[in-house]
Amino acid sequence: MGNPALKVLVVRTVHEYRSWRDKVGAATVGFVPTMGALHEGHMALVEAARKTCDHVVVSIFVNPLQFGPNEDYGKYPRVFEQDLKLCEKFGVSAVFHPSVDVMYPNGQIGITTVQPPAQLIAGLCGAFRPGHFVGVATVVNNLLNIVRPDCAFFGEKDYQQLQVIKHMVADLNMQVQIVGVPIVRENDGLALSSRNVYLSQEQRELAPQIYSALTATKNLIRNGSTVEDAVSHGKAILTALNGVAVQYFECCDPQTLQPVTDPAAPCIVLVAAKYGDVRLIDNLVINP
Repeated sequence: MGNPALKVLVVRTVHEYRSWRDKVGAATVGFVPTMGALHEGHMALVEAARKTCDHVVVSIFVNPLQFGPNEDYGKYPRVFEQDLKLCEKFGVSAVFHPSVDVMYPNGQIGITTVQPPAQLIAGLCGAFRPGHFVGVATVVNNLLNIVRPDCAFFGEKDYQQLQVIKHMVADLNMQVQIVGVPIVRENDGLALSSRNVYLSQEQRELAPQIYSALTATKNLIRNGSTVEDAVSHGKAILTALNGVAVQYFECCDPQTLQPVTDPAAPCIVLVAAKYGDVRLIDNLVINP
């Protein structure tokens, strides 16, 4: 069931995991679903889980359902042994590392999927990654059914994903608490992401401008600018950079993700930008 040289238990099948979960009994379980290539941002989720739960379970599964045909499923970083060492260091109880066949025993075509509300996924990342959030909701639903956690922890960097999952859990009356954990950043402001390893040296030097643009937008709105002017200014910071293509730079309601024009209303600014072939996302709350 696991590598005896490691303190963290590694399980690869649903049966193995459920055997462990049954042994845990009434102890609380915090769950951190990941696609691997773990970094300090993921470990912040683990730390949050450890503070509130008796055991922490991390899943490592690169989910094919959430990748489009021209996306990076094939080259997404897979460094399982390195991930295990991190999990052991941070006190993870069990790592669930299933194969595609374990997660989708009846194949990936013609299976039951979870369709999030259209208003949540029509814009932002959903407009550029059709089918992505169906894949995300489907795999998270599957994982929650397998893991049976008391709480599940998700990073706020993937903000649209977090809202999709919160709505799914509420709409389907799932017995799990979804906890959002704040973004972890490098010293220069770049949000931690497994995809940062794809950046060239030149792209890496430009990448912190995403956070600079978000911060400038927030400051303008807080100082009396219209939302339209502030967003235009923030977007212009990024479009002026060589080799950077902005997919979206929008101010939205934190719950509904619908556009916001009132600078006094609750709002969050969200951005996706491509540095060459590397797609980075980030966000910053303006008014909670």
